[in-house]
Amino acid sequence: MAGFDVNAARAQRQEALGRSWSFQLDDETYTLPTELSRAAAKGLRKLDDNDVDGLLRVLLGDKQFERFEQHDITMQDVAAILEAYGKETGLGLGEG
Repeated sequence: MAGFDVNAARAQRQEALGRSWSFQLDDETYTLPTELSRAAAKGLRKLDDNDVDGLLRVLLGDKQFERFEQHDITMQDVAAILEAYGKETGLGLGEG
């Protein structure tokens, strides 16, 4: 019996979804990973459930987050971004 090939499964997922998911805000484009690394998941677990900035910093990375927080964005905007991201990638963030 053949074993499960993790690399092949990952390649299949990444072929279907790509390596990143992007959204536009004003004249800028931001990218989020379509799959979370174990390190990112560990970082998310350390956050308080209401730490939206912490969540965005983990997903965007420090450089993108610094650009992102310069925008006048509402919590509804953030919720819409995370909802669209979850639908496209299958990652349920902020649920609990």
